[in-house]
Amino acid sequence: MCQRITSRQNPLLRHLKKLLTSRAYREEQRQFAGEGTKLLEEAVRWEAGLRLVAAADGVPVRPLPPGARLVRVPADVLASLSQMQAPQGVLFACDLPAPRPLDLRPGALVVEGLQDPGNLGTILRTADALEAPVVLAEGCADPYNPKTVRAAMGALFRSPPQQAGRAAVAAQCRQRGIPLLAAALTPDAADIRQVPLDRAAVVVGSEGRGVSRELLDLADGTVVIPMSPRCESLNAAVAAAILLWQMRR
Repeated sequence: MCQRITSRQNPLLRHLKKLLTSRAYREEQRQFAGEGTKLLEEAVRWEAGLRLVAAADGVPVRPLPPGARLVRVPADVLASLSQMQAPQGVLFACDLPAPRPLDLRPGALVVEGLQDPGNLGTILRTADALEAPVVLAEGCADPYNPKTVRAAMGALFRSPPQQAGRAAVAAQCRQRGIPLLAAALTPDAADIRQVPLDRAAVVVGSEGRGVSRELLDLADGTVVIPMSPRCESLNAAVAAAILLWQMRR
């Protein structure tokens, strides 16, 4: 029989709240939090290191894997922790993936300086759909920010991104003979339709600043998405989707 919790000050609920609000706490505890019944189903399906599930009274929960704890909480108490406008009555905690060495291969997308967690989650979801590995370089939002987790729609459970510094990315590309191409509006940028992106690692930067000067200097060249001259740029997630599609082709 699962435990029922009614106090907002309960240590388990405070733990979930801190996982939702603090990157430092997530990294310290080596856990992250997610919200919603559909996302919980994905975590169970993909064996995402599920540790704790807090469900509102009356919300159905499928059988959990061994080691996962279920607690029941009044709906209003659980809603007070939620960051969603329309809480679904489920919060849960999973283990963060274990750190692993950088393993770049052709067709990888390198994301640098992207600070919008929703855009980052959308990129991770798109890359997962197109089976493209993602590497996060300096300046990116936390991939386990709850907004990123929601926008990724389960991609973090299936295809967690790698994380590495600019210099490490460039060095491994050189070592493995993978061209490193930056998406940037430079005078000599090549049209993405004319470049074999499937053999390269492609860098996309933030919407405001683009790819950093440091990474531009480390790159083997630049590429551009052809668009109307009256438009300056695309949303970073949209640009990444176009690049990923071209890389897949």
